[in-house]
Amino acid sequence: MIDQPISAQKTGKKTKLARITSKGRQINPKALAEVRQLLGDASRQKDLLIEHLHKIQDFYKHISANHLVALAYEMKLSRAEVYEVATFYHHFDVIKEGDAIPADLTVRVCDSMSCGMAGAEDLVSSLESAMGEKVRVQRVPCIGRCDKAPVAVVGMHPVEFADVQKVDELVEKGVTEPETLAPILFEQYLANGGYTIYQQCIAGQHDVNNVLDMMDDSGLRGLGGAGFPVGRKWRIVRDQPAPRLMAVNIDEGEPGTFKDKYYLDRDPHCFLEGMLIAAWAVGIDEIYIYLRDEYAAIRVMLEQELAKLRAHPPVQNLPTIYLRRGAGAYICGEESAMIESIEGKRGMPRLRPPFVAQVGLFGRPTLEHNMESLYWVRDILEKGPQCFTDHGRHGRKGLRSFSVSGRVNKPGVHLAPAGITMRELIDEYCGGMLEGHEFYGYFPGGASGGILPASLGDIPLDFDTLNEYGCFIGSAAVIVFSDKDRARDLAVNAMHFFEDESCGQCTPCRVGTAKAVTLMKQAKWDEPLLEELSQVMVDASICGLGQAAPNPLRCVVKYFPEELK
Repeated sequence: MIDQPISAQKTGKKTKLARITSKGRQINPKALAEVRQLLGDASRQKDLLIEHLHKIQDFYKHISANHLVALAYEMKLSRAEVYEVATFYHHFDVIKEGDAIPADLTVRVCDSMSCGMAGAEDLVSSLESAMGEKVRVQRVPCIGRCDKAPVAVVGMHPVEFADVQKVDELVEKGVTEPETLAPILFEQYLANGGYTIYQQCIAGQHDVNNVLDMMDDSGLRGLGGAGFPVGRKWRIVRDQPAPRLMAVNIDEGEPGTFKDKYYLDRDPHCFLEGMLIAAWAVGIDEIYIYLRDEYAAIRVMLEQELAKLRAHPPVQNLPTIYLRRGAGAYICGEESAMIESIEGKRGMPRLRPPFVAQVGLFGRPTLEHNMESLYWVRDILEKGPQCFTDHGRHGRKGLRSFSVSGRVNKPGVHLAPAGITMRELIDEYCGGMLEGHEFYGYFPGGASGGILPASLGDIPLDFDTLNEYGCFIGSAAVIVFSDKDRARDLAVNAMHFFEDESCGQCTPCRVGTAKAVTLMKQAKWDEPLLEELSQVMVDASICGLGQAAPNPLRCVVKYFPEELK
């Protein structure tokens, strides 16, 4: 029984009524039956909370209070815990008592920097007028298709170079499912010699120490933004007590970044083989892949390809691989916030120490990696470290995958020598600036990497080369803007993004970003006050979001003072 009558308990001569039902909202039998049907035979373990919330959201297009209570009962969790997780993530539409239920179909329009320059504001206004009440039009941050700006998403179906006509046609046809990808699939990958290096590792043909040395010699560093040397990271985690876990970060939410999507769209098994080689080298039995929710088509494809890999494993005792789905939270790109999310919690960064290499996922030593870092592992073992070290310019070594968007003729992912300058990248790889646009400035590392003027377009682009200018390359998300744009407007866009994406855990970030947006929208900036606010955010924020958020505004003050007059 879900609800039981209140029974009488005799205490001496008096009769006391014992409460059987819990306080607050009671469990709705219909909602409980619906939740149980959606979950089926799936485990009710705590770390699957976000996965189960997705099932409700996908089916009903929102999450009602009755469904939240039923899910909490079914998973034996407190209602408060389920509610706080569901309301933390942008992609869960939690409907409170008295709130209107949103339309069944949502059209999401990216309004981050690249899409903003391509006319996202006008697109939103036009869609709101054209769609009426039958469709909800929603502004969203970067969805990882910056080279095809502006971008809208109808349900789960992306619309690149979007306009009202394209969106309306999909809405009328009811096309809302993810697009179909055509990557190198498991069968073709095997036929081309795929997983041979991994098989050789398992067979003892590669010595672990030699493999670690090759990672060191290649100079491969973490390509999610932090740039920590891969070989050193493997050694650190390998020295920790077993069992050890791996968490792969494919939550590339930095505005301007889409390189992980580019490689997964084309050759997912190259990444998977590199991941398995890393697991072998470090001694890992369980792997968790955390994929951003915006990559719906990649999720479908990876589920299919992982099923093939499990059904026909290239070696015996393949590590257990779990694919976990993000829910729209930029903060989960931070490694410890991602781990919290995989554990079914709000994605809030942890204080350090301990570091995740020591106490990570489920309290175990964890090897955390960006997807692209693992993508190059197979090539390094197959071709030798020189496949990386033979490249580079201006005293730098290696290759970098630059996600380039904005006012260039050929936006996209360009694999170029580390140390290439912005001008060289534009001229040699991007086909120059758009006609009628003059190079004015650029973000070298996404929204958080700062802004540099065209006069500093000859700085080598690599780890550590931009620090003295108040910038960093991060994940090499390059956004190019022209004399038709204003750096201060782009900085406001970036700060507004940080305001929306702050997890709220620490006051300097939560309040600082909001205050900064208000001050930056004023016609005349209060530069001393903004600098004081920036310094507090840098000094006292828990994680990189708050620490890096002031970079764009500081760069505008330093490099674009004419815009503040």
